[in-house]
Amino acid sequence: MRYDLPTTAEVNGTEYKIRSDYRDILTIIEAISDAELSEQDKAEAMLDIFYPDFENMPASDYEEAIKQCVLFINCGEEQRDEKRGPKLMDWQQDFLLIAAPVNRVLGKEIRSEKHLHWYTFISAYQEIGDCTFAQVVNIRSKKAKGKKMDKSEQEFYKQNRNLVDFKKQYTKQDEDALSKWI
Repeated sequence: MRYDLPTTAEVNGTEYKIRSDYRDILTIIEAISDAELSEQDKAEAMLDIFYPDFENMPASDYEEAIKQCVLFINCGEEQRDEKRGPKLMDWQQDFLLIAAPVNRVLGKEIRSEKHLHWYTFISAYQEIGDCTFAQVVNIRSKKAKGKKMDKSEQEFYKQNRNLVDFKKQYTKQDEDALSKWI
């Protein structure tokens, strides 16, 4: 068990500085979710964002460096081969809904902090409790599972579809195909 907030990662016996701020990790998540990028581009973006000295890292360390980055993003927990349920949140789309309750948990405005460690951010995120974001996730869950919403949830959904429904993300190729039809 690690009780500190890591600022380095050991890769094949070499200690590398890492970017541990929550904004850097959210940028990595955004990059690896980008349908426009190839798997190699995603891996390179991840390494370049996470390791400030990536350009000095030997290529033989890349695979282990990616594993260490994923381990960090998972807050030190090994990735499990659990069956994933439906998508209920999107860091990029939901960030404004997440920031306010995280601010409340931490008692400060996180966006004005020069540095907020990813582990601290995730700990606060896990404690946000009842809020608009929780209501949005609850409705998404019910919709994904085909469960009936109560009247207040139906009303909330009707008034806030833009918050609940995931925005479509098209690749450049999809957009080109769509533009021919529109």
